[in-house]
Amino acid sequence: MRAIPRLRTRSWLLPALAAATTVTVLAVTVPRDGGSPPGGSPVAAAAPAPAGKGKPDARDVVLAVHGGAGTALERDETSPEKERAYRDGLERALRAGQKVLEAGGSSTEAVEKAVNVLEDDPLFNAGKGAVFTADAGHELDASIMRGSDLKAGAVAGVKHVRNPITAARLVMDKTRHVLLAGQGADDFALEQGLKPVTQDYYYTQRRWDELMRAKGNGDGKPLKDATKGTVGAVALDARKNLAAATSTGGLTNKMAGRVGDSPLIGAGTYAKNRTVAASATGQGEVFIRGAATATISDLMEFQGRDVAAAAYEVLIKRLPALGGDGGVIALDRHGTFDAPHSSEGMLTGYLTRDGKLVTRIFPDESPAGR
Repeated sequence: MRAIPRLRTRSWLLPALAAATTVTVLAVTVPRDGGSPPGGSPVAAAAPAPAGKGKPDARDVVLAVHGGAGTALERDETSPEKERAYRDGLERALRAGQKVLEAGGSSTEAVEKAVNVLEDDPLFNAGKGAVFTADAGHELDASIMRGSDLKAGAVAGVKHVRNPITAARLVMDKTRHVLLAGQGADDFALEQGLKPVTQDYYYTQRRWDELMRAKGNGDGKPLKDATKGTVGAVALDARKNLAAATSTGGLTNKMAGRVGDSPLIGAGTYAKNRTVAASATGQGEVFIRGAATATISDLMEFQGRDVAAAAYEVLIKRLPALGGDGGVIALDRHGTFDAPHSSEGMLTGYLTRDGKLVTRIFPDESPAGR
């Protein structure tokens, strides 16, 4: 067996790779082919505020993504460039998944490809934009689940994988296991042909500044955003199979070795054809204790709740009582979609069967507590 190179885990000490990333995106409803409307560039259409508590956000949805829950982006503090960057990031993820589904591909492949895009975007706390641990390193987690047979795969604490969600899918497809962690997960990814990255690949000035502020060594500004920035996707394919995927860099200033809900099936990710595909984002410890995504499925299966009522019960009523907040994207086998969150904000987007694409990044587009 060939030797597996041990990669440097502290190359983040190299000079900063780039200035703090500023990202912005414009919410847009785009034509199905991704083209521009007549007479100008695409103008993203934000969704109207959802109808109310326990009511679904949309119907006939085939794909949805989230870019994390946490402190909201405020309209009066967000430049047009930053708004456009966030909306474009969500839209690119949706387009990647749409391409798979329209070619007849599986929901599993669609969620993987959508999450890959978000992992490669330094705006989001996953892959390239992962936050720093307390010892100034990066440890990434991800999981994926297929609703048709409850197959799942996950990795935790990887330090050299560019796209952890792809490593998670390889665990699902190529091993008899569900979860690989630490060096073993990194080694497995390398053995499967995934090109490794050094720790400095994940570096962004923005995340470094967040770590400094979390340690009290920054500019004195409170640490907003980042702490709950996970990414995820849910999809429904032409064969009526559901799938879900979640990927994260974890918590800013987290203890080395800490694992949150994102790689844990039934906490951060769950998919079952007869109930729901769900991907969560929030205070991971609370989502683990509350078995968040599995509980949504159980409420649907054993109590007959619809997807919106079940997601509302868990996200808005149960988890805050445990001392944490966050959000979830949840999709059932009929295409009914909901994205409730108890956190101040949540970045989401969805695509309907007829090609309507919606992104939501501001509080008035996706109010908390509903």
